[in-house]
Amino acid sequence: MPASPSTARAINDRLALRLLQQEGPLTAGQLKQLTGLSRPTVADLVDRLTDAGLISVVGEAGEQRRGPNARLYGIAADRAHLAALDVRTEGVFVLVSDLVGRVLAEASVPIGGDTGTGPAVEQAVAAVERTAKEAGADRLHTVGIGAPGLIDPATGDLRDSGGLPEWHRSLSAALQERLPGARVTVENETNLAALAEQREGAARDRDTFVLLWLGHGVGAAVVLDGTLRRGASGGTGEIGFLPVPGTGSLPSAKDCSGGFHSLAGAAAIATLATSCGLPASPRPDGPGTAETVRAAVAASGDGGVVRRAAAVSGDGGGVRGGAAAAGGAGAGGEGVAVSGGEEALGTGAGLSASRFLHALADRLAVGVASVVAVLDPGCVVLGGEIGQAGGAGLAELVETRLRGMSPLRTEVRASTLGGTAVLRGALLTARDRAQDDLFTPRA
Repeated sequence: MPASPSTARAINDRLALRLLQQEGPLTAGQLKQLTGLSRPTVADLVDRLTDAGLISVVGEAGEQRRGPNARLYGIAADRAHLAALDVRTEGVFVLVSDLVGRVLAEASVPIGGDTGTGPAVEQAVAAVERTAKEAGADRLHTVGIGAPGLIDPATGDLRDSGGLPEWHRSLSAALQERLPGARVTVENETNLAALAEQREGAARDRDTFVLLWLGHGVGAAVVLDGTLRRGASGGTGEIGFLPVPGTGSLPSAKDCSGGFHSLAGAAAIATLATSCGLPASPRPDGPGTAETVRAAVAASGDGGVVRRAAAVSGDGGGVRGGAAAAGGAGAGGEGVAVSGGEEALGTGAGLSASRFLHALADRLAVGVASVVAVLDPGCVVLGGEIGQAGGAGLAELVETRLRGMSPLRTEVRASTLGGTAVLRGALLTARDRAQDDLFTPRA
């Protein structure tokens, strides 16, 4: 049965809006070419979308062209305002954008660990309101929140997670109360980071990949065939709880100590750096440890890390006894084993830095190999501030070590977005949901 005229118009309008969203401003002629619609049909839909306030003329195509056919149409950016939040244990980052994602204002609000739930929520909500006011937004259409912890797939709420501040769970409801017209949604921070890396970062050419988040904590996000997988309870990617060799204990249902977190969390990596002879970091959190990793990469000679690692191992597999080396350092900062040929690594600071990066790659490869054995994603992105700081050198070391541990060929890449990925993912998600709402024809 052919579509009714009203249904056909709705389909054409939505197609045109999606093209404008993906391609940016287009002329009527370009819309005709991309949609395959007739010139009169395109002219009608342009008039409808303009009258509805969804698109507007944003310029002209070509300096020499004038007239209706040269007009560039784009999504009406001021039709709605959006907010994105990156909620962390120590505070919250906020930004407000227009409908096309252009950032208008942003803020960072630290929240001390001894702050009570009520005051902490008030500080976060007030930050959103101030940032919206600074952006000139009278109201917010959609608010996207990225937070650590599990998201209940049935309710969309942040579940109670051990070790996380109580105000995290109360923030969404408080924002909904103070912003009654807004749509407030919460998503796991690592999932949002993966979406951002897929849309704007290191995984733009991948439909299937795993993001290994390396920040204050450790997590993973799984994207298979272009779809983010959350699991039956929303816990896909809780790799911090993964039992691994060498930690001296097993994780529990409420504590990931003894799991992969004990090897790859920021504090564990900072301890590893100290055990390898690097200066102790004054801030063993995600950003502080990222600086330690970045300095180690620079001290080791950046791209030469992999070549020196191969010279030491003799087989391209990194430090021998990778799991043992990782476990020894994780358990007490000792036992980072380098199998002969230390002169190949350099001397002084270069030796310490290379030894640290080598041992860190061994640790990360333990977790990555487990993920690869189950999912075979073909690509793993080392994300978060620490993954970005390690860059291509650390990614290559992990890939080389992984090649000796798994028969499944896997490319390892460094994040290009780092710690900003959560905020970018929250913004992209908010923008998509707002556009879906605004672009849906009303009966």
